[in-house]
Amino acid sequence: MKILVAGVGNVLRGDDAFGVEVANRLLSRDNPSEMHVVETGIAGIQLVQDLQEGFDAVIVVDTVDRDREPGMVMTIDYDVIDVHELDHNTKYDLLADMHLATPERSLMVARAIGVLPPIVRMVAVQPVDADTMHLGMSAVVEGAVDVAIVEVDRCVASLLSGSPS
Repeated sequence: MKILVAGVGNVLRGDDAFGVEVANRLLSRDNPSEMHVVETGIAGIQLVQDLQEGFDAVIVVDTVDRDREPGMVMTIDYDVIDVHELDHNTKYDLLADMHLATPERSLMVARAIGVLPPIVRMVAVQPVDADTMHLGMSAVVEGAVDVAIVEVDRCVASLLSGSPS
C-alpha cells in the first residue's frame, strides 16, 4: 500500500496554516516507507501532480469549519464529486481557475483524470479563525497539531493493516 499524506493551507491566514504545520512536522521525522508526505500549501494543482505518482490512499490534512469546538481534530472519509456528472456551467465555475484550487477542487480534478486513489480521507481541525490575514495559529489549533499527527499515524497504521477505519 502506498499512502500520500498532503498538508494543505495558507500560512498567511492564521489557523489555515494547520495542514502545513502538520506536514512539516511529519517531514522532520522518520515515517513508514509506504507513507509519502508532501506540504502543498495553497498549490492545489501540486496535489494533483503528486497523485499522478500512483497511490492507494490519500490523507489530506487541512482546516475545515464544521461548527465544532475550536481545536477539535476530525477524521473524515471524503466523498469526491465526479465532475463528469456536473453540467457544463457548474463544472466551469468549480474548475475554471486551478490557481485558486481548494483541496476539494484538486481532488475533483484528480478523479476526473483518473489518478484519485480509492481511499480519500481528511484529518482536519476546527479553526478559531482561518480567514483573517495574520501569521501564527491560535493556541488551541496549535495544540491540536500533535493530536492530528497521532491521528494521521493511526489512519496510516489502519490502512497498512487492512483495518476498515
